[in-house]
Amino acid sequence: MRLLRPISILACCLMAAAGASAQISLTPPAAQAPATASKPAAKKEAPKQTSKETSKEAPKPKAPAAAKKSAAPPKPPATPAPAPSPTFDDPNVDLVYGAYQRGLYKTALDLALTRAQYAGDAKAMTMIGELYSGALGVKRDYAKAVEWYQRAADAGDREGMFALAMMRLSGRGVPVNREQAVKLLASSAKLGNPKAAYNLALLYLDGQTLPQDLKRSAELLRVAADAGNAEAQYALATFYKEGTGVPKDIDKAVRLLQTASLADNVDAEVEYAIALYNGTGTPKNEAAGVALLRKAARQNSPIAQNRLARVLTSGQGAPVDKVEALKWHIVAKTAGKGDPMLDEALADLSPEDRARAQEAARKWIGNDKK
Repeated sequence: MRLLRPISILACCLMAAAGASAQISLTPPAAQAPATASKPAAKKEAPKQTSKETSKEAPKPKAPAAAKKSAAPPKPPATPAPAPSPTFDDPNVDLVYGAYQRGLYKTALDLALTRAQYAGDAKAMTMIGELYSGALGVKRDYAKAVEWYQRAADAGDREGMFALAMMRLSGRGVPVNREQAVKLLASSAKLGNPKAAYNLALLYLDGQTLPQDLKRSAELLRVAADAGNAEAQYALATFYKEGTGVPKDIDKAVRLLQTASLADNVDAEVEYAIALYNGTGTPKNEAAGVALLRKAARQNSPIAQNRLARVLTSGQGAPVDKVEALKWHIVAKTAGKGDPMLDEALADLSPEDRARAQEAARKWIGNDKK
């Protein structure tokens, strides 16, 4: 029986995932634990919206009725009382993040500026930096984004620290300063930010910004993985699979792949699908493996598309369907994943079947580009 070949992934290739993980996952203002916490959070921090911002406009005041005639002289208008300063007594009220989630970026900016000014809200400062960095409701201004991220970091916000670190690593809005970036990542990771721990692990793995330390990289990956970071779970699975920084342990690798695949990490889905198909580190289940390959193929993984095409050509784990196999082979080849074996195996298709497969591939590629 032909086995699907596992993907050979060198540990250093994990650096390619750093860009994806560097995106900021903002949490609601005032929802973060105090900056004095020193242990990583047990779970990945998830934004929570605990109060909804009303989108209805306040009713317009009705026009005053015609004044009745009266002998009494009109009363002088009362002097309006000065508007009170905004107060934020309820820490669960989060109109800022509610507006951000609904795409009301200008409203989110106005509310965040108020919170930052009157309440010194560090999460609101990070939000302002994110809006300026992403050109959301305001013209993109990396310098202003850095300024607000810096204020948030100084106030102890771990997301602000992480965002500022990534700006310093990339040189956006500020000169590149890897030493300061590392310090910020370390501080953010110490406060339990799994993204910071993951990116710091990559720097220890790369060995350029920091001296290469595979053991320390694995430790940080474990912290991020335990907090629910799917990229870290996949990376740590690769470490266990190859014995990088940890003792080689296929069973642990497969368990981590399963966890990461449940979080829709496409690379983990492909690896776990192959493990299921071959029965490596887990009970053999070809049907489940093929189903997961289909899912990853539809998520545009060229490797999954190639492996699925092989399965559909051989009929091992799924009924033979050479038209569908050729479709995925063409799609994978377009993405740079050629396969001479499939070229040969599918060469006997009739012109009609080949045309059907080519048309299906064109539709898929066309939809993907839209």
